[in-house]
Amino acid sequence: MKTTIFIFIITISWSVSSQAVRSYSNEFLNIGVDAAALGMSNAVVAGTNDVNSGYWNPAGLVHLEDNQISLMHASYFANIANYDYIAFAKPIDDRSAIGLSVIRFGVDDILNTTQLIDDQGNIDFNRISLFSTADYAVTFSYARRLPLDGLNVGVNAKVVRRIIGDFANSWGFGLDVGLQWKKGDWDFGLTARDITTTVNAWSIDEDEFATISDAVEGQNQELPEKTEITIPKLQIGLGRQWVFHYDYSLRAEIDLNFRFTQTNDVISSSAVSATPAVGFEFGYVDLVYVRGGVGNFQELTALDNSTSIGFQPNIGVGFKYKGIHVDYALTDIGDQSAAIYSNVFSLKLDWELFR
Repeated sequence: MKTTIFIFIITISWSVSSQAVRSYSNEFLNIGVDAAALGMSNAVVAGTNDVNSGYWNPAGLVHLEDNQISLMHASYFANIANYDYIAFAKPIDDRSAIGLSVIRFGVDDILNTTQLIDDQGNIDFNRISLFSTADYAVTFSYARRLPLDGLNVGVNAKVVRRIIGDFANSWGFGLDVGLQWKKGDWDFGLTARDITTTVNAWSIDEDEFATISDAVEGQNQELPEKTEITIPKLQIGLGRQWVFHYDYSLRAEIDLNFRFTQTNDVISSSAVSATPAVGFEFGYVDLVYVRGGVGNFQELTALDNSTSIGFQPNIGVGFKYKGIHVDYALTDIGDQSAAIYSNVFSLKLDWELFR
């Protein structure tokens, strides 16, 4: 039991530790949205052109011809964590568009056993309580066509809210910038996330923290610092579209994802790390789609200190009919990476359905 309490304290302290620039911070914002994109291993920054562009590359919103709504739900870690997403976007005129999206990633009904043992050393199961931890992000997007033919720009302003029961919560704010350029059948895209760094300012309930910091004798924890910084990330993509006999289409894209820190990505140095992603989408009469991709190339270290390259293969299918888009993705097929595979469904609706 003491070990359980100590792990709990360390988890809380790690989550709110401060003033450190982390290699991994606000990671729930890197999971991705839209089963169509996940089926292509997230290699969509150059070709995204719908309501979900607010997440992948806000510049893609200018391709909207009508208002759109997008919904997605996914469960992770054997249904322990739930990931929910909703977005709305609309064109303002023939040169600009706006969007709004909300993401929640949470674990609910966590057992709080820090008060399980009373002052006399007796175990009292009635002292167990429940709490939830949840991360929220609200993103406002704006996109505009530039005077140079085929060049579009977009920007995201995002507010991040993170809550760990009654123990701690934070507010954060960040900016993303995206570019897309189309030349013939070729597409180029760039998304720079957290360009100003995203700062999470934590508020810690010192009374609640005191109840857990003294829970294990000899393991008292100091109050964590209250600022967490998310460093910028960059995603660059190149894609192309082919059409065969009017009825068949093929889109392929290759992306390179950069973090400006050292990680276990397959390309890594003290200054920058990078991992590639490749995806394709085969379509028939703009009705049925089959997708696949591979990405998340990581250097994995086994218990015997041997290393290997892990990667995440994904597949997916989609169906579109009269403004209704239903997509499915199976991520990490074959269990080739440290990630756990997930079944993801998403729904996208064109505004024409509501008229």
